[in-house]
Amino acid sequence: MDFEFTLFEMLEMENLFKESREEALAPQFCEKLASSFSYAPSRAGKEAITPRQVQSWFQDRLKKSQPQVASSNMALKLLTNLSDASTSFGATESSQKLKGNASDLSELIFEALSSKDNAWYDVATFLNYRVLCSGELEVRVRFAGFRNTDDEWVNVRRAVRERSIPLEPSECQRVKVGDLVLCFQEREERAVYCDAHVLEINRQLHDINSCRCTFVVRYDHDDIEEKVQLDRLCRRPTP
Repeated sequence: MDFEFTLFEMLEMENLFKESREEALAPQFCEKLASSFSYAPSRAGKEAITPRQVQSWFQDRLKKSQPQVASSNMALKLLTNLSDASTSFGATESSQKLKGNASDLSELIFEALSSKDNAWYDVATFLNYRVLCSGELEVRVRFAGFRNTDDEWVNVRRAVRERSIPLEPSECQRVKVGDLVLCFQEREERAVYCDAHVLEINRQLHDINSCRCTFVVRYDHDDIEEKVQLDRLCRRPTP
């Protein structure tokens, strides 16, 4: 398999290249950077990086046209802000399940939209990135609990966001009519999380340990309406 830098490594080299492209091509600089990447927590269990691989990346980067570099700046900044400069995107073997019971997924902070089924899945790791001719940025993601054959290229602006938050029984009052929620949609052929909007709420008295309220939602991708319980809903993070 061909060697691949992680997304963080490429973003770091992109920033260094923009700061000082001449220094970035120096052998001593590449050796120091390769060593730093190889011992980083995000590369644990992965192949070590050689100075030659770093230098080749900078050389290839130098060959790219200036207009393409300029058009990618905004998209790269968007991804950097989105990830809050995270340096480690640890993979996990956890499978997709009801998020309310998925304590082993609590450290995952991103979710991505699959073009295959219009469902959102937790991101285990960001593998690579590319800039389209339109200037838009795409990242290749590995979904938590899925194999590399299910990796997808997704648009950063439209299909990557902070992970939705499971709702506790005591938090049902936070859900309002008109809210965008992530709802667990169960069908004979699939059970996945999809975006939906709350149309109606039937609130019931209950204790803090179990919610008896019901919520009528309409799924964004197919306009189907359904009555669901709170344990099938996740809220979006507060801006």
